[in-house]
Amino acid sequence: MAGTAILVLTHLPDRAAATALARALVEDRIAACANVGASVDSLYHWRGQIETVTEVPVIIKTQRERYPQLETAIRSRHPYELPEIIVVPIIDGLLPYLQWITAETAGT
Repeated sequence: MAGTAILVLTHLPDRAAATALARALVEDRIAACANVGASVDSLYHWRGQIETVTEVPVIIKTQRERYPQLETAIRSRHPYELPEIIVVPIIDGLLPYLQWITAETAGT
């Protein structure tokens, strides 16, 4: 069970966009839970320059089997040309919580 749960990380340009994405993913049952974090300053290379922007992180809990739908949903709603979408496997955790992730994202 633990091997199927994943975290997906992304950042959006503002709280409204982050909250809208999180809500859509949970409403569509692509994600069991999405955490919208506090604003962070991000520094990165982009097209030969170092960019500095304020972004809002979103941490999404789902199961690996739902990742293709999750990626599609993020890309369709994300305003960036190249959005960060990173998958982190959950290798262990509280079994009832991991089972909850699976139950909430089982699809309809």
